[in-house]
Amino acid sequence: MRVMGLDYGTKTVGVAISDALGLTAQGIETIQRKEENKLRRTLARIEELVSEYEVEKIVLGFPKHMNNDIGERAEKSLEFRDMLTRRIGLEVIMWDERLTTVEAERTLIESNVRRENRKKYIDKIAAVFILQGYLDSVYIKRENSLPQED
Repeated sequence: MRVMGLDYGTKTVGVAISDALGLTAQGIETIQRKEENKLRRTLARIEELVSEYEVEKIVLGFPKHMNNDIGERAEKSLEFRDMLTRRIGLEVIMWDERLTTVEAERTLIESNVRRENRKKYIDKIAAVFILQGYLDSVYIKRENSLPQED
């Protein structure tokens, strides 16, 4: 079962895919668009990737405020979720993405990626953090539900 992770931004969507076992996330691409509301090509590309990687579920970053409020970006993410659901027909799980971009930026800095090149990778790396957080939570739930040995 493969899961797709998406980091939805105003002009980009970072995309990550899990391995077949659903344990690790790998960044695959950043989808670019010229205008925020021009989503036809973005949705078509996601649909192609879902088919290519045989994705069964999508995890979409949910950018809540630090105080847990839902702002304009989170509202746009919910609208995008609805579009994805209508177009692709898969379950779309909203995943708290607070600080994933900060974490992605820190990872790129630690990897000595030059400032001018970071923009190319930041959304894809953020999608990896979103997806990996979800995969880890599923794994922990699975482990906790197994009978414990004495």
